[in-house]
Amino acid sequence: QVQLLESGGGSVQAGGSLRLSCKASRTIGDYCMGWFRQAPGQEREEVATIDRFANRRYIDPVEGRFTTSIDNAKNTAYLQMNSLKPEDTAMYYCAANFARCPWNDDWENWGQGTQVTVSS
Repeated sequence: QVQLLESGGGSVQAGGSLRLSCKASRTIGDYCMGWFRQAPGQEREEVATIDRFANRRYIDPVEGRFTTSIDNAKNTAYLQMNSLKPEDTAMYYCAANFARCPWNDDWENWGQGTQVTVSS
């Protein structure tokens, strides 16, 4: 079991940047870390993942604008979000799964979320 705490959300204007952090309660070197978001009235969607070999995947709408990384010394995952758009507005969640990155929503550990609001 891993407790996750997100931070870094906020309100920005379109074109701005935010960096989300996901602090884990233990070492995450053997975990896949994922970032998800859910906008009002919409289903939760995977945004980005990074596995224990630093392989990354992104959904098309954020490719080239978002970057995920891990600092194992700090037990923290990050999501750097640049060139933000109003459609990026959502609650953002981090998740952790031991050893592999699930292709569905079935992750073992979830954070409580942090709100990102992008105004035009």
